[in-house]
Amino acid sequence: MAEKRQLREIARPFVAYGPTGVSIRDRLRGLTARDEEVLRAVGTHMGRLASQDLARRVRDGLEHSTETWAVRKRELTAVSSSRWAGSVTASTHDQWGLSRRVQHAHLQSPDAGIRTVRHRLSLPVGQKGGKGKPGGYRSRREWFAKSRRLAVLEDRHEKVRAERENGRVTVVRGGRRLLHQRHHLAAAGRTPEEWRAEWEAARWFLTADGESGKRFGNETIRVTPDGEVSIKLPAPLAGLANAKHGRYVLAAKATFPHRGEEWRDRVTSNRAVAYRIHLDVERGRWYLDASWTRKNLPVIPLAALRAGGVVGVDMNADHLAAWHLDPHGNPVGQSRRFDYDLTGTASHRDAQLRHALTRLLHWTRTTGVKAIAIEDLDFTASTTREKHGRRKKFRQLVSGIPTAKLRARLAGMCAEAGVGVIAVDPAYTSRWGAEHWQKPLTTKNRKTSRHAAAAVAIGRRALGHRIRLGAPPGRRLGEDGTAPRRPE
Repeated sequence: MAEKRQLREIARPFVAYGPTGVSIRDRLRGLTARDEEVLRAVGTHMGRLASQDLARRVRDGLEHSTETWAVRKRELTAVSSSRWAGSVTASTHDQWGLSRRVQHAHLQSPDAGIRTVRHRLSLPVGQKGGKGKPGGYRSRREWFAKSRRLAVLEDRHEKVRAERENGRVTVVRGGRRLLHQRHHLAAAGRTPEEWRAEWEAARWFLTADGESGKRFGNETIRVTPDGEVSIKLPAPLAGLANAKHGRYVLAAKATFPHRGEEWRDRVTSNRAVAYRIHLDVERGRWYLDASWTRKNLPVIPLAALRAGGVVGVDMNADHLAAWHLDPHGNPVGQSRRFDYDLTGTASHRDAQLRHALTRLLHWTRTTGVKAIAIEDLDFTASTTREKHGRRKKFRQLVSGIPTAKLRARLAGMCAEAGVGVIAVDPAYTSRWGAEHWQKPLTTKNRKTSRHAAAAVAIGRRALGHRIRLGAPPGRRLGEDGTAPRRPE
């Protein structure tokens, strides 16, 4: 008799809270030629200082300390100002820390590939896999090619591991994508002049951190409640000032149509607001971003979100499958499908995802529930080409599911709509949903898909109910949890 496979332990559902930060944007209309000249001069000067500071921070590596930070800030203050220097060093630390986190995540992919290749090389050629593990390679030729592949992965993994242990990171101000595009201008459809303009604009530094208690929440880039924008010029550019105390006032006004009242309340009470000015080179437009942090957000317990039922959502490569469940875990009404197309440009994909989530939220609010249930997915180790072998289409399918982006955007949009998000363990939801719910929910007039059944399974797990159905009335379960057969 075959050995019964042990199921892994299911993690408990938890409430996924939305972002604590807020960012809004407004276009700076009506800038004069003089305004643009000053903004370019300040951005170029501060961008050069930011590049030099980042290079020093990378050289310091793990030997960084408060003393080295103080030395860097003093040197920057002499050629800008104390507040400009603080913003530059803070941005540098954020970039270095982000690179360290990316470096750690990058180690996981070759590590997963190394484990898989080693396992398959240890098996006889042609042996089939089982219990969720791949088998041996199909031929001696493939076995030899993968042995060479293993050497490449191990060498790459060792290099990244050594860099991480030594505290060495690689950072490109302006973006690695834009840097590599320089060598493929024809494919990108750009001229060298267009690329140079975007590259220089991406390396400018026109960011100022907010300060609570200071006038209008920011002394470097100040925006009044009436929309007047002024900049404290760095010391070498003080001669460009057109106002008192070395400040330059722009001709454009900032109104912030979205969340304008919330922003105006903050600046009126002198609460911290950070600003960033940047240029969209393709459109030739200047923008002003305002951001701040929310504190003391209300915490909604899991029991309160479950009280009115949930909407279970199954995430797929081309659509969201959703179903409304009552507090007892019973499906209500019909399932819903929200399609999106993730082909094309990044802006198109983002718009498609945002539109699908908007329709999902509108329907969720009509049901009256207080929470959406979704799987806590992570495909970091599942997208490696070594795990699924020649199943290229399946790897592309898994990689195409926008787990991180959808989860982050859903949490943010739900927070604004007043809807909670419950994250559940994704183990066995698709299989058990299809096994226990697809057939019972299918009628002559309604065809239930596997994804809709998975949405029911996700919702039941979020509500704290078991996914699998119990035995029919009048039939007792055996010791193994299954219903005994009726006598013939």
